[in-house]
Amino acid sequence: MSDPFDYDKALENPALAFDTPEAVLTQAELSDAQKIEILRRWKFDATEIADAEGEGMESDKPLMERRVALALESLTDGNDVEPS
Repeated sequence: MSDPFDYDKALENPALAFDTPEAVLTQAELSDAQKIEILRRWKFDATEIADAEGEGMESDKPLMERRVALALESLTDGNDVEPS
C-alpha cells in the first residue's frame, strides 16, 4: 500500500513531490485549485533557477519554467491570474 499524498509537502517543494510538472496534472487526489497552487509555486521556483542560470549557475532541468507554465495554462485556460 502506498503512503497517502501529502499536499503540504508538495506545496513546499513541488519538484521533490513530482517528477515533472505534467505529473501534477494527473494527481487524482488533488483539486484543480490545489494543482494550480502547486504549479504556481513550481513556476516561482523555476523562475528563480532560470535567474540563477543567467548568473552563471547551471540547472539540471533546462526549460523547466516553460514546462511548468504550459501545465499551469492547461488548468487555467491560458489565464494564469495570481490569486487575490
